[in-house]
Amino acid sequence: MNLNKLYKVLEGQPKYRIQQAKDAIFKKLASNWSEASNISKDFKEKLNKECPLEIDGQIFASRDAKTTKALITLADGLQIETVMLSHKDGRHTVCVSTQVGCSLACTFCATGKMGLKRNLEVEEMLQQVLFFSRILKEEDKRVSNVVVMGMGEPFLNYDNTIKAIKYLNEDLGIGARHISISTSGVLNGIDKLANEKMQVNLAISLHAPNDRLRNELMPINKRFPMKDLFKAVDKYIIKTGRRVMFEYLMIKGINDSPEQAKELAELMKKPLYMVNLIAYNPTDVYKASDKNAIEDFRKVLEQEGVGVTQRYSFGQDIDAACGQLANKKNCK
Repeated sequence: MNLNKLYKVLEGQPKYRIQQAKDAIFKKLASNWSEASNISKDFKEKLNKECPLEIDGQIFASRDAKTTKALITLADGLQIETVMLSHKDGRHTVCVSTQVGCSLACTFCATGKMGLKRNLEVEEMLQQVLFFSRILKEEDKRVSNVVVMGMGEPFLNYDNTIKAIKYLNEDLGIGARHISISTSGVLNGIDKLANEKMQVNLAISLHAPNDRLRNELMPINKRFPMKDLFKAVDKYIIKTGRRVMFEYLMIKGINDSPEQAKELAELMKKPLYMVNLIAYNPTDVYKASDKNAIEDFRKVLEQEGVGVTQRYSFGQDIDAACGQLANKKNCK
């Protein structure tokens, strides 16, 4: 699906034709233009030839059926990953990648080992959600939530990420408050998002309670240290009045001690700060924290009055940690 090419083909057509095409993509969730009943046969043939809707995706479902991972091959042969999490309450959340690889080299992230190959185009982000939307349609279900937390740093592909989110919100009908963007701490991206007239959620990948450890885990912290990061977050909160989620991967023996929990608590004692503890999907470098260690860590935060949620690990059997599958498939 190439949106630029689609709009070029639609040049000179009546204005309603653009809406018909968008309805076919986002409402009917068509995988072929022949499914668009309101478009003439000749024009459907032209669209199928010049702007095909097929998505080249390979599915890997976890044994617990909670996680479905897809490896999508793009038009230039590069590959990206996307994951759908199916929750007990009926929600279906798709995790979207924004880049092929990543330049930030976080030591706990398999994607960082790939380096950055290129930014994704708007339609390449949309394809990830549409891929799962088409599958769910067969079960009379839909994608309810989107988290932009896959491969890559969204704010290093800011314009395309925001454009894709607008399509998801306005055309696919996913509520803005059900869309979250996660950044490792790109400050100008946080500033830009504060000025967008969008009620999407902001999440910060923190993963450490101090600069020393965060420098080791996330080299971007040397450029944007925590003091500056929190200033940017506070400005965002003042401007938007919206809560910010701080993601914290629980990594065994690295960032999961009670002392580190107390240190983190001191940083988090602000009204619209929230911590999300995430059970780590192991890579070949680190191991996941023990269940008891996570519970003890959480108790310390709660005793200190910090708002905490806890996300358990999904899909270890299919390498659901971002970037693992693409690495195993030798992403081109």
